[in-house]
Amino acid sequence: MSAAPSAPSAPSVSFADVREAAARLDGVAHRTPVLTSRTLNAAVGAEVFVKCENFQRVGAFKFRGAYNAAARLSAGQLAKGIAAYSSGNHAQATALAARELGTTAVILMPEDAPRSKREATAGYGAEIVTYDRYTEDRTALGEALAADRGLVLIPPYDHPDVVAGQGTAALELLEETGPLDALVVPVGGGGLIAGSATAAKALHPGIRVVGVEPEAGDDTKRSLDSGARVTVPVPRTIADGQALSTPGELTFPINQRLVDAISLVGDGEIVDAMRFAFERLKIVLEPSGASALAALMAGRLEGAPRRIGVIASGGNIDARRFAELTGR
Repeated sequence: MSAAPSAPSAPSVSFADVREAAARLDGVAHRTPVLTSRTLNAAVGAEVFVKCENFQRVGAFKFRGAYNAAARLSAGQLAKGIAAYSSGNHAQATALAARELGTTAVILMPEDAPRSKREATAGYGAEIVTYDRYTEDRTALGEALAADRGLVLIPPYDHPDVVAGQGTAALELLEETGPLDALVVPVGGGGLIAGSATAAKALHPGIRVVGVEPEAGDDTKRSLDSGARVTVPVPRTIADGQALSTPGELTFPINQRLVDAISLVGDGEIVDAMRFAFERLKIVLEPSGASALAALMAGRLEGAPRRIGVIASGGNIDARRFAELTGR
């Protein structure tokens, strides 16, 4: 484990940025449903509102940030094409954003990315370049790829327009539910929770924002505990969308300022949440998409919040893998 340099502490994404992103996404991104369940409420002893980003375009919240960032490019930049690096959901989101905006995308994806995500990314028209996530640095490879081809790089979380776009998920949730005591959000690179916390704290300063990471990938928790960005070995977890080793340089200081706590969940608890979502909520969640729900169901929230928002961040998992995990 090693410490990485921290970014300046000044906020780089404002609530106004989130509001502007919402206007830009209006009519392009889906306003996803919010589900409730009496069974879930009884199980956790609170009123729970699940924001279903598995129903977002490309099946995950990532379309919000990718489209917001791409739509802000000039005509000249769009003409050159865009690039991204991602294990899957940001890859699909960038590919679709490029198609919507009439340009092309080249996506760097790990060799072991889920096949369904690779096929979907290609299906949106993107060119895919692969790398080994355990031995190669995707950031350096992505930057080199973009520079060599003259493309505009849209990273999966370390970009202010991406963070602002992701924050629209929490904005929509709170517009629908009104004040909440707690908001529970999955954490990978930190873009979703940074944007969500920016929106949530602006609307309701007293809300408690809780991030959730897989136990094998607790880089954000360790970083917040130590006060500086910490690098851990690349996690091996079923939650591939959260298999990162270092918090984002941009997102970390935002989360340091706005996030109240980080909870950890095991792969088994994530599977339990996936199964519950399927059987009781009648929705399909991928492992990363179910991690926030898993933390709630496992009793990992401190205090006794009465009204809780949960972001179910995505549902991109093929039928065979879903059955393999939930049928055990």
